[in-house]
Amino acid sequence: MVSSFCWSCLSRLRPTPRALLPPPPSAALRTAACFHTSTPRYANPTKKKANSVEVVKYRQAKSAKMKKKKTIERPRPPAVGERKALRKRIVLSNTNALEVQGMQDLSVENMVDRRLRGSVVGLPVPMLDQLRAVQAFKPTQGWSIFRRPGTVMRKETLEMARLFERIDTEGADKGKVFKRVITGMRGTGKSVHLLQAMAMGFLKKWVVITVPETQDLVIAHTAYAPLPDSQPTQYVQNNATADLLNRTVTANKEVLSGLHISQNHPALQSLLRPKMTLEDLARLGVQEPTISWPVFQALWSELTATSPAVNEKQFKPRPPMVVTVDGLAHWMMDSKYRSAEFEPIHAHDLVFVKHFLSLLKPGGAQPSLPNGGLLLYSTSASNNPTVYTFNVALKQLEARQAGVDPSSPEFPQPEPYRPVDERVLKLFDGAKPTSPKEGALELQTLSGLTKDEARGFMEYFARSGILRERITEEWVGEKWSLAGGGVIGELEKLGRRVRTMA
Repeated sequence: MVSSFCWSCLSRLRPTPRALLPPPPSAALRTAACFHTSTPRYANPTKKKANSVEVVKYRQAKSAKMKKKKTIERPRPPAVGERKALRKRIVLSNTNALEVQGMQDLSVENMVDRRLRGSVVGLPVPMLDQLRAVQAFKPTQGWSIFRRPGTVMRKETLEMARLFERIDTEGADKGKVFKRVITGMRGTGKSVHLLQAMAMGFLKKWVVITVPETQDLVIAHTAYAPLPDSQPTQYVQNNATADLLNRTVTANKEVLSGLHISQNHPALQSLLRPKMTLEDLARLGVQEPTISWPVFQALWSELTATSPAVNEKQFKPRPPMVVTVDGLAHWMMDSKYRSAEFEPIHAHDLVFVKHFLSLLKPGGAQPSLPNGGLLLYSTSASNNPTVYTFNVALKQLEARQAGVDPSSPEFPQPEPYRPVDERVLKLFDGAKPTSPKEGALELQTLSGLTKDEARGFMEYFARSGILRERITEEWVGEKWSLAGGGVIGELEKLGRRVRTMA
């Protein structure tokens, strides 16, 4: 059926304005209409995001809320030097330990007694203040676990006691100087061996001079200054020298107070009095560190004097000396000090160090200690810097002592392309001493205790109430093996472990 409207009639109709027509649907709406029956414009409104700005309510504070921090009460820091004093604190008595009945004290009579080998002898109580003054005790040693300090008489101790007898009695070795470098692995008792030498020196009324920590002299912790008129330039450490004088005069007060000045000292002429004792002379350097080095030189010349230059009536023969140095390796390299040109200063250029190292070298017509004595220089295994030249020098000294010729191919030599410090090698060269009263430099290596000595040492733990086990041959052999062949430091660790019997 044909419509009554023709195309011409339809074309005459007026078009509707665009504003009256609904807007054309977008592509998203057309797509959504294919899947939903409702129009997206009538959907629920979207929720606000969390980070959107909230509307401030009426009379609500706009400032941010700050939480108050809780005040933390911090303790007051320790005073200057308190931590070091606590770290170096020495405790020599434990009131909880048992008193060892029948323990002998070390004396002049029994220190050469072979029957005491392997037993522990006590250090005399009056001597403890002297040993403290020379800083013979170390914090790492087990003095605080016993009722009173004691030391084991091992084979090396008895041999050293015989050296004291040979120097002090009439004979071919009277007034002779013995020089030794003590080495050994960690825990073998090198520092205690030096302590035993100091104790014997005090018993014999000798003069004991010690350098307990060589590291303190080369790590730039003490003041230093160039020595006037020295070529090449040498450096003096006044404070360290004053400390040495203080240790010496405190520990040897009884001996120094009985000796008077007998030599001329032009550098101290205005400070000396006619009847001044060596104790008074040493205290001058303690009270005034700026003149400590001239005072030490004067004291050393007095102790090594063989005849008087002044005050002949008051002159007394000087006693022998015991000189101990612990930690020798620190003196075999450059120190932490700097010169005016900011070049490192070698330890041998410090006059303090140079003086004690010169004692190892063979002297001239007279020995280094004209009145006799004992020089004991020890290495350290727990605080030991690696110095290649020093290790080579010790190997050469050991080979020379064993009879190996320096021209032999078996004689240790430094590697061709390794830097070598000639000053260190010359210090330990094989020059023979010219004086019959001066012995050659020897190398002594400490090892572990024997099984008999270890048994006596462990019995001392049991008698002190620390070790609660039955001491048998099998038990001693087991602990001796666990201690690396009787290393006394390891035996102490095994003995101080308290066990209760079932």
